[in-house]
Amino acid sequence: MADYNILASEDAFLGLEEKDAVSYERAKAVIIPFGLEASVSYGGGTENGPAAILKASHQVELFDEDLWCEPYKNYGVVTLESAADNKNNIPSELDRLEEIVGSVLDDGKFPLVLGGEHSLTAGSIRPFVKKHDELVVLHFDAHADLRDGYEGEHYSHAAALRRVMDFDNVKLYSFGIRNISAGEIPFLEANGHRVKIYWAKDKAAWNFDEIISHFKGKTVYLTFDLDGFDSSVMPATGTPEPGGLFWDDVIPIIKAVAKESKIVGADVVELAPMENLHASDFLAAKLCYKILSYCLD
Repeated sequence: MADYNILASEDAFLGLEEKDAVSYERAKAVIIPFGLEASVSYGGGTENGPAAILKASHQVELFDEDLWCEPYKNYGVVTLESAADNKNNIPSELDRLEEIVGSVLDDGKFPLVLGGEHSLTAGSIRPFVKKHDELVVLHFDAHADLRDGYEGEHYSHAAALRRVMDFDNVKLYSFGIRNISAGEIPFLEANGHRVKIYWAKDKAAWNFDEIISHFKGKTVYLTFDLDGFDSSVMPATGTPEPGGLFWDDVIPIIKAVAKESKIVGADVVELAPMENLHASDFLAAKLCYKILSYCLD
């Protein structure tokens, strides 16, 4: 492993007591806080997202009523110190994140990146694209993010999944989308063999068996933009959208994909904490724990 600093367990994800903490060598999961905020186009504050998730995670109950255990004991988790530097430009920060995730991946760990804006996915996914001949992306979001850049920034948060699709060995399945620009439609229509959107407006008609068939036996990377949740339960994000997903919409999908495929890494992005509104931070933290537990338990 490269020389990255590890947070003390009481400050890290889940806030474990020292007796329950593990070393980096023993941990299967590595939390990578990366509060990149350089291209937000509406509300700001995503640079504070990772710290808010870590703080809220200390209130997450460690026992999981679905798995009927304290899952973290089965895999072990450590947290790196935050590494993002918003004084740099996005490409250099993506290179930095690629290096960190690649190092963690080379050590045989499961990287979970805490954002920060969605543009970071273009960096965090690179080591996985290089490692695997085919990679399927499980994507939750309000926005398609298929613009070829936005407001002069090639790596904008609004182009996050377009930059992921720059890699020919990637297929994309997006869930909860309810915001797409006319300029993204030609790319979507020309790449129907590689991109499929499950629109939020059609949620009641989603075929669960069909959904899982896309991932069965595949290597999967999960990227979760928190504005994929309905704005009534996730207002603390830069671009909240009505008509979105709820907890019971997303958890069964993540659980089933984790069972039927190999999820090898993930990011959770676009939390913009709001003062005195802890519910959004807690939702994000519990989602992270669920992702780790379904993927690694």
